[in-house]
Amino acid sequence: MGFLTVSNDNGLATLTISRGKVNALNEPLVEEIDQCFAALEVDPTVKGVILRGTGSFFSFGFDVPELFDYSKDRFIEFITKFDVLCTRIYLFPKPVVAALNGHATAGGCVIAIACDYRIMVKGKTKIGLNEITIGAPLFTGGVEMLRSLVGDRNAQTILLLGRLYSPEQAQTLGLVDETAEEADIFERAKIVAREFSEKDRAPFEIVKRLLRKPVTERIAKETVPSIREFADVWYSEDTRRKLREIKIHS
Repeated sequence: MGFLTVSNDNGLATLTISRGKVNALNEPLVEEIDQCFAALEVDPTVKGVILRGTGSFFSFGFDVPELFDYSKDRFIEFITKFDVLCTRIYLFPKPVVAALNGHATAGGCVIAIACDYRIMVKGKTKIGLNEITIGAPLFTGGVEMLRSLVGDRNAQTILLLGRLYSPEQAQTLGLVDETAEEADIFERAKIVAREFSEKDRAPFEIVKRLLRKPVTERIAKETVPSIREFADVWYSEDTRRKLREIKIHS
């Protein structure tokens, strides 16, 4: 493993993803992030979390070339682990701020959506759920979290067109909460995370759970069939042909 670095600054834990040039999500990285959040949840010294990447990517999303040769059953296991991770972040009892240092696409965007607040670096960075452009759908978790964040109409635009958006466009859609210069983004993330973490833990956790209860109930009800449906399309001939064209430079 070893794709994450974790630091604790006076109660604020910073998780930095560092896997190659694009921080693509493979099985070990997903497991490592999940295990880290599980540990931070019960760590009494941690009051809030900042999640960020390195280089020009927050995360590209799935490491398609590595996952391409998975059997269908193993791929479903991977998707299930990813879904568990996103749900863990979404329901995490402490505040989670995403400092989007670079591009956040597909699965990387889903992780950002699961956080409580998103700050994106200004410039030529892009964010979006572009799965449909490679012939893939999404599964229930990502769709429901997106709908809750941006509303039905914007969710439809984002998902059915599969566009990648500039930070300013993403803010207009509600996909990110604010933008910041590269030199300022981490400090801004700390300010927001501290503002959240100053709230009493119990009421913060209860209100967050109540706000997200309808979403998580829908996710729990539909996750298994939606992941199976996602996998069916992923292994279809048309989608496999498009997936073969995806190259990731580590």
